[in-house]
Amino acid sequence: MNAIDFTNCKRLPGKAYNGANGKKIAVEYGGKEYMLKFPPSAERKPTELSYTNSCISEHIGSSIFNMLGIEAQETLLGTYLVNGKVKIVCACEDFISDGSILYDFCSIKNTIIDSEHNGSGTELADVLESIEKQEFVNSKALLEQFWNVFVIDALLGNFDRHNGNWGFLVNRYTNECRIAPVFDCGSCLLPQADKKVMINVLTNEDELNARVYNFPTSAIKQNGKKINYYDFLSSRKNADCNKALLRIVPRIDLNRISEFIDSIQYISDLQKKFYKKYITARLDKIIIPVYREVLVNGISNADLNEEPSEDNGFSHMLSM
Repeated sequence: MNAIDFTNCKRLPGKAYNGANGKKIAVEYGGKEYMLKFPPSAERKPTELSYTNSCISEHIGSSIFNMLGIEAQETLLGTYLVNGKVKIVCACEDFISDGSILYDFCSIKNTIIDSEHNGSGTELADVLESIEKQEFVNSKALLEQFWNVFVIDALLGNFDRHNGNWGFLVNRYTNECRIAPVFDCGSCLLPQADKKVMINVLTNEDELNARVYNFPTSAIKQNGKKINYYDFLSSRKNADCNKALLRIVPRIDLNRISEFIDSIQYISDLQKKFYKKYITARLDKIIIPVYREVLVNGISNADLNEEPSEDNGFSHMLSM
């Protein structure tokens, strides 16, 4: 694959993007509209990096969602020259270029007028109540999407899936509404990990385990505390989450993910080893043990409506 330089791409006027993670501009590339995301500064945290790896995380995370059959924003990595410095940027295909309107879940949550909670609140019980009561899309489909994304975020270590970075697309002409593709995956895969952290994770099991079992946590809260992915999944207390495990795990092909990561330009061999090790560890230490427990002991507090695949997905879980 040829390297992409977005520096001289046509800038699209009249488009601006919200969000705290880095600068964003609208460009045209290959006849399509893209939001070009620049890496944010890492000045707030002592690190060997001059900026975070969030653009790399964005591209890998979005691509893995698509590999697992959960529609996500299409992304490309490339470079952009800024004040004489080459920046690695992530181009995110604009999925509202057809005139659709994007409403984030925070906005949808605010339409639940009999709720005492505001749109930005991420308490799990409140989120699930809003999913059930919202009238934009089928509530069962939305609930499945929520837990599918939660499981994959657990695999990727996403610490920032808040109510402002997932939502719905509404056709401005027909008012037809659908779930938006997954977007904003820049908080996956430890984006502020520098060379020192990567080496420590690759060579020290305690360093790796800390970043699997202890942090990062989910942005979703339970009883006012951010959910620890390992603790929550291991408890197997949520039947809908357990069903999502049975849907998602058989789709995970580590060999395919490994080949994809190895094909990425702009990142070092160290980074490639780190990303593969990190994903494999989270799969082996968090996801697979719970998946096996669910297969053996069944879904708690609910009947299983989806049958797992015959090979249980393990034929594709090759070591990276």
